[in-house]
Amino acid sequence: MQLCPIASGSSGNCIYVGSKNVHLLVDAGISKKRVEAGLDYIGLSGNDIDAILITHEHGDHIQGLGVFIRKYPVPIYGTVKTLEAIQRTSSLGYIPPELFIDIKPDEEFELGDITVNAMRTSHDAVDPVAYRFFMKDKKMAIATDLGTYDDYVVDCLKGMDAILIEANHDIKMLETGPYPYPLKRRIMSDDGHLSNEMAGRLICDIAHDGLKAIVLGHLSKENNYPDLAYETVRMEIEMGDNPYHADDFELTVAKRSEPTGIIEI
Repeated sequence: MQLCPIASGSSGNCIYVGSKNVHLLVDAGISKKRVEAGLDYIGLSGNDIDAILITHEHGDHIQGLGVFIRKYPVPIYGTVKTLEAIQRTSSLGYIPPELFIDIKPDEEFELGDITVNAMRTSHDAVDPVAYRFFMKDKKMAIATDLGTYDDYVVDCLKGMDAILIEANHDIKMLETGPYPYPLKRRIMSDDGHLSNEMAGRLICDIAHDGLKAIVLGHLSKENNYPDLAYETVRMEIEMGDNPYHADDFELTVAKRSEPTGIIEI
């Protein structure tokens, strides 16, 4: 099973997950051209994609969906409320309703040889989810736009071999930056985004001997730097109440506008 962030950041998100037999996209928040370039990077084309899984209806996760789906009409999976919100988004243009397939959090479904299980997240969208992927004894997760986390999230993300997890902002940069105060409050709220520090603490809670790769994603362009996210998370792991060190894991930061690399489990 493979994971490749095609793009991950506050301005657009699209992540590839697949096997030899099935090829999936999580979100389509970048242009069709950029999705195609990302797929070409991993030796695929849009014609190879079997389904698109949508986490929620915000523009940085769906803005390229309409154009992509009109060229490559594949099923679109999401919760009922999320799919309804997508259908109300006029900027996407027409998407055939028969392509929408609704899912429920914590209920597994099969896509080829990959089992998918959505989990609820805390974010200011109508019904946001993250996704977990299982293939035989291999496990991956893509968890962004979390806002906060609790025992449910920790339980859902335990046991993963690889995970892409949100490290959206540095708290001090956000507090002193140019954003208006209401937007700052939204981002720091339980319905907003995880800070670098919170991402590190969540990783400490889910770390185990089998966790091989961690990708930090959905970084804010205005309120974070890749090196800052990387070092902050490393520090949280080193200082955390756990037996692990940062060097025990392959830790990378997803790039904003180009593929980051392929993680294979």
